[in-house]
Amino acid sequence: MNHQRLYFLDWIRIFAFCLLIFYHTGMYYVSWDWHVKSPYASDAIEPLMILSSPWRLGLLFMISGVATAFMLQKVRIGALLRQRSWRLLVPLVFGMFVIVPPQAYLEVVEKVAYQGSYAEFMRLYVARYHGFCRSDDCLIMPTWNHLWFVAYLWVYTMVAGLAAWLLGARLGRVSDAVGRLLGGWAIVALPVAVMAVARMTLADHYPSTHALGGDWYNHAQYGFLFALGVLLATQTGFWARVETLRWTALGLWLASWALLICYWSIPEALANTPEVQQWRPVMRVVYALCQWTPILTVCGFGHRHLNFDSAKRRYLTEAVFPVYILHQTLIVVMAHALKPVKLAPGVEGAILIVLTFAISFGTFEVVRRIAMLRPLFGLTSQKSAYTPQAQAAAATPAR
Repeated sequence: MNHQRLYFLDWIRIFAFCLLIFYHTGMYYVSWDWHVKSPYASDAIEPLMILSSPWRLGLLFMISGVATAFMLQKVRIGALLRQRSWRLLVPLVFGMFVIVPPQAYLEVVEKVAYQGSYAEFMRLYVARYHGFCRSDDCLIMPTWNHLWFVAYLWVYTMVAGLAAWLLGARLGRVSDAVGRLLGGWAIVALPVAVMAVARMTLADHYPSTHALGGDWYNHAQYGFLFALGVLLATQTGFWARVETLRWTALGLWLASWALLICYWSIPEALANTPEVQQWRPVMRVVYALCQWTPILTVCGFGHRHLNFDSAKRRYLTEAVFPVYILHQTLIVVMAHALKPVKLAPGVEGAILIVLTFAISFGTFEVVRRIAMLRPLFGLTSQKSAYTPQAQAAAATPAR
């Protein structure tokens, strides 16, 4: 397997994590519930948000599955699981008690008019206080907020390691079988069918919570895509077919997005009528199409145009995880601080995006130079970063 063929997945991962900064800035301005809200919040930009929300995280889980498959080829299973536990759990715990608490503090300040100081709030936070409630909606503390992705990724990696240990050489045969299965029309239809069934059977009973336990709909979609990444990592024929399909996938993605926007824009008074409700199962298939075809589109165009290495790729591959850890707290804190200034939403949003990128990457520049801080942000030690194993790992999508 020529690892260079997968450089495009590193670039896609970089772009997907950067897209999170735009998306979470947008969450401040839409009508959906979030930690803090702009006084100008409305549904104006929600169609643009929906353009990425069904598939972005699924893509990242699939890329993480690909990375796991290649690491399983290079490193013994036990060593891999120890390494991934260190690089995921240390930042997760650090994030939950250092990075994330300002988000929770400002959330209770804005939503329940909490008057206490940050120090007083932190005493409640570490004591697992559950009294910050609006009706039956209570803030669970400690919380991981946007770092839920790290917790889920750790669990999926552990399961993948166990499966690899149990299957042994048979894992390669399963991978080949899946690669053959996803040919022709099946490359679109079968993953869409799996995600449509998951949405039809689980979404209503297990709505998204990001709480890990009991979050079965999310596990069904994200766990499936992670497993698919593990199994398709070395299937060069699959990636070639994805490139060939890229324009068709783009058309299906945009069509499914347009249908979703029309369906979700139906006034509430009409949405519950039998005439509209009968279309609900169909629209759940459309939603699944809007989950999978964007992944095919992005991977197809990436395979075509981004299959190269560079110093920028190596730098950004290391930077994106620390930037991801920091970005949402920066957005929440700055958005709250800018409220009294009363900037126009467009100007304020642009400032939030620019400052989040600048401060995140500036912090990364500091963190990467201080050995004690590196593991807190998911970076390897400076010494191990230059070992042959680390250099080889850099050739495949990481985390």
